[in-house]
Amino acid sequence: MKDATPSRLPFVAFVVFVFLMYALPAEAHLNSTGMGPFYDGLMHFLMSPEDIAPVFALALLAGLRGTCYGRRALFTLPIAWLVGGLTGLSAMTAKPHPFVAAAWFLLLGGLLAADARVSLRMTTALAALLGIYHGYLNGIGMGQFDTAAVALLGMMFAVFVLIALSAAFVVRLRGQWARIAVRVAGSWIAASGLLMLGWAVRTR
Repeated sequence: MKDATPSRLPFVAFVVFVFLMYALPAEAHLNSTGMGPFYDGLMHFLMSPEDIAPVFALALLAGLRGTCYGRRALFTLPIAWLVGGLTGLSAMTAKPHPFVAAAWFLLLGGLLAADARVSLRMTTALAALLGIYHGYLNGIGMGQFDTAAVALLGMMFAVFVLIALSAAFVVRLRGQWARIAVRVAGSWIAASGLLMLGWAVRTR
């Protein structure tokens, strides 16, 4: 009789949780990668868990609902992100409210965990609002328009690729256990939102 090998799922879950909860400085200015503003914007998104987690949750939710939903999110969210970012370039300062960030985690993570049967119109609205909000916050204080616009294109590209890969992966899932695993990821994101909300309340 073969010895049962311990599951690596708890370890993977812990690594994902630490990644999502790792606090990074909230700065609108980009850290230079030395490869130009496009890659600066791309890396800025990839190093911002507060941006990645809601986008990832929306992509998984769209993937659970089907191909049409995934395609709608794939094009709506990046375009809205770019529009919000370009709008934010004209703003001088703005401080993101921690309750709003926590609300996005709770809303999208909760919908994903519940496998909510949201309509295509609602999914499109969520993608547009999420893109405009986070794009606007990222666009604030990014500096000169030419450089900042290229950096926003880098962010837009990163958002597009994340949605494309995540939604396409989920759309192909057929086993019930696999769909449950995706919903568990949503519960982790919602739990992270609860922790963020509790921390925000405590520090006020």
